[in-house]
Amino acid sequence: MTVPMAVQTPGAEPGESWAFSEGDPITAELTAMRLLGGGSSYEAYLAFDDVTYGPVVVKVVRPSQVDDRTSLRGLRREVTALAAVNHPVVVRALRYELESDRPHLVLEHIDGPRLSTLVRRYGPLPEHQYLPLGIQLAGALHYLGRVGWTHLDVKPSNVIMGSPARLIDLSVARQIDSARELEYAIGTDDYMAPEQCDPPATGRPGFASDVWGVCATLFHAICGYRPFRSGDPASDDVAARFPQLVDDPEEMPRSVPAEVVEIIGAGLDKDPGKRPLPHELAEALEPVLARQPRAVLSGFRVR
Repeated sequence: MTVPMAVQTPGAEPGESWAFSEGDPITAELTAMRLLGGGSSYEAYLAFDDVTYGPVVVKVVRPSQVDDRTSLRGLRREVTALAAVNHPVVVRALRYELESDRPHLVLEHIDGPRLSTLVRRYGPLPEHQYLPLGIQLAGALHYLGRVGWTHLDVKPSNVIMGSPARLIDLSVARQIDSARELEYAIGTDDYMAPEQCDPPATGRPGFASDVWGVCATLFHAICGYRPFRSGDPASDDVAARFPQLVDDPEEMPRSVPAEVVEIIGAGLDKDPGKRPLPHELAEALEPVLARQPRAVLSGFRVR
């Protein structure tokens, strides 16, 4: 799983990073190759695994968070979600160790950039890239719905452009009943469905929330910009923090096929009940993909 490099912030508090260098042991079986990135509670390293005898990604709790119940609960939640999910467009867990000095999760290594990196470096994706991506992500959502899980954090940085693409980071994923009981914002502000922004006042998160996330992600991939302006994350005013609650989506370029504009717009409807189901999203994109010249489809099978 190729992700942007991250470095320890100068002046960071001791214990915020394991600071593994190439060749350092993460565990007896995992040897660090390089730091890939991280968040407030975890670091991700590319590592060589003596068990699978190949590269893997290791998500390890930061040293300062090893005794933090919230961080450990988040890692355990991701382990549980990945154990329940088995789909070719969702990253696979290989093994984990939660009761150790270095709680960690071992994930498959996917050879490809994050979608966010690809768009930032090269601009919007062409049709022959974003159409298969949309169909693949819709397939993953259809499957998640069938097994009763919601991802709740679909965004460009959580999509690896492999073959096929992979949806990563299930650290906030919930079973549907648990998602519907949420009473606080969860996800990433710029890509959250309205019902995720301030539940239950703005609605109940559910399967349709991930449809919004996929459509917001595809919008960014197609246009090179997000469907809604960024809000003020420090504001106590919910509408100021989450413009998607009150604003209409930005316009898409005129070059985008009408069918794509229509289905993406439907997926960004503020009413979850009016959004398409995942299979309807795929079925709307497939005819557009079928019109692509065979030479540029790179072996993608069109039904």
